[in-house]
Amino acid sequence: MCKFFSLISDGNGNPYYFDWKQRQAMLKKDPAFNMVETADSHSSISSFYGFTGNKADEVNKYEYSPLTGLFEVDQMNTTDDKCLIEKFCREVNFKTIVGPLIVKKIFNPLTNLKAKKVSKRDLLLLKVWASVRDSVGDSVWDSVGASVRDSVGASVLASVWDSVRDSVADSVRASVGASVLASVRDSVGASVGDSVWDSVWASVRDSVGASISTYFDIKYKNNFGINQKLWERGLVPSFDGTIWRLHAGKDAKVVWQGTRKDLEKQIGDKNGN
Repeated sequence: MCKFFSLISDGNGNPYYFDWKQRQAMLKKDPAFNMVETADSHSSISSFYGFTGNKADEVNKYEYSPLTGLFEVDQMNTTDDKCLIEKFCREVNFKTIVGPLIVKKIFNPLTNLKAKKVSKRDLLLLKVWASVRDSVGDSVWDSVGASVRDSVGASVLASVWDSVRDSVADSVRASVGASVLASVRDSVGASVGDSVWDSVWASVRDSVGASISTYFDIKYKNNFGINQKLWERGLVPSFDGTIWRLHAGKDAKVVWQGTRKDLEKQIGDKNGN
């Protein structure tokens, strides 16, 4: 399956791809792009730019992830110009390819080993994040995904999802899972722990989804940036349906846990004063 960002070349270092203006036209169902499967389909790019018939077998196909920096040769069918195309990919302004995309380093909060002791402000952030998650109704992960799909298209969404998932979510899941399951089993037993884990993972997944929202300069109905403030502190929130936890460090150690009432009590009054 072709990924964002896909492009082809003619073997002479000339890149062919769909830019933001063209991608917007596709989102608006412009008939000029009716034959385009997706904006990151090598075959669609080839056809659109006139590389059809025998010419379709004379183009090189490449893929590049602006978030991970991974450059890949999908097919080399003519003169090798990968050095020129890779240079182009690493130097191009991706705002010209997907306007709302924010290219930045993928951040795993559990690698922040300098996370300080949980503060009152951290708990206030957690309380607000809990309220945001309640207000979404469906999962944050799905809500962010729907917003991104509507704004920039499925291919870009899939790329960012995969990049962040591979670099962050799997790590968070493994680390938080080990810590939370051990904690849960100590208190309520393995059988209950297995069922609670589904809720815990759902909340961690939502936390990752909220982080993904920060890779796009688009308007969301909810303030997902609250979760990011916790991440920047090196804190990952999780919830099992009753207890909220904050995890920190490479082993996702539980550095705070409590109910919503505990949150309000430690913050101050119900308004967080």
